[in-house]
Amino acid sequence: MAPQLAWIGLGNMGRGMCKNLVEKGDLDKPLIIFNRTTKRATDLQAKLPKGKSTVVEELGEAVAKADIIFTCLGDDQAISDTISTAVKSDVKGKLFVDCSTVHPDTTNELAKTVEEHGAHFVACPVFGAPAMAEGGQLVCVLAGQKSLVDKVKPYCKGVIGRAEIDFSDQAPGKATHLKIIGNTFILNMVETLSEGHALAEKSGLGSENLHNFIETMFPGPYTAYSGRLMGGDYYKRDEPLFGVDLARKDAKHALGLANACGVKMRDVEVADAHLAEVQKVQGSKGDIASIYGAVRQESGLKYEN
Repeated sequence: MAPQLAWIGLGNMGRGMCKNLVEKGDLDKPLIIFNRTTKRATDLQAKLPKGKSTVVEELGEAVAKADIIFTCLGDDQAISDTISTAVKSDVKGKLFVDCSTVHPDTTNELAKTVEEHGAHFVACPVFGAPAMAEGGQLVCVLAGQKSLVDKVKPYCKGVIGRAEIDFSDQAPGKATHLKIIGNTFILNMVETLSEGHALAEKSGLGSENLHNFIETMFPGPYTAYSGRLMGGDYYKRDEPLFGVDLARKDAKHALGLANACGVKMRDVEVADAHLAEVQKVQGSKGDIASIYGAVRQESGLKYEN
């Protein structure tokens, strides 16, 4: 018999992933959806195929009714609290699949907690922006016991993602370990673009000329972020795509991992300092792309371009 699935957490990434699970997951039972703010769940349900999802108002109800529970929450405390609440009920035999970006130690602790209560755990953090989540183009990183990972794979490539990185039979924390290091590449990319555009403007080359180079040499994320910087998207949007608070959380985790083994990540330190300035200017509405505003300000330009 096909398993009953539940989805917990409807942030920028979770909404798109949930949508694709409903539309492409070949589910024979309505997906159970829970979000701390119920209205966000009902708003999403209204956009999904009729009869393919059901919204519940209590976390315990979602867990009790499901065989496989996907979670996608913003930070370590949020997912830790959610799992602690979930295991208060009978979860024996259930499979928890966590897509949150958290410290690998947190992931391993979650797995331990779940397993101590007779349930199972697979880590499945994802690489990609909200637009990629919406389009089912994420890269899923899977870690945990192979037999459990195999149960999750039908919902990854071709459903919520375009590809998988398989860490079967490795500790669940290996997946989030990669995710944290991988996110420093994104952070450093935005820092490099921000400095380049500020220099191009102040030195007389011009941002358009620099963007032409970026389009030619670095199609993909570099070009997309360059466009966001030039268009002022980094300060105009009401809801960030990759919020400054979450970006700083990831930077903190990366620096913690580095310090623990004697590695210096100077680029991350610089980018994190700029994110701190973004928080001062925009608060929680700041985006990782808002590093550009901080670099501009530091360079004697206006924060907004």
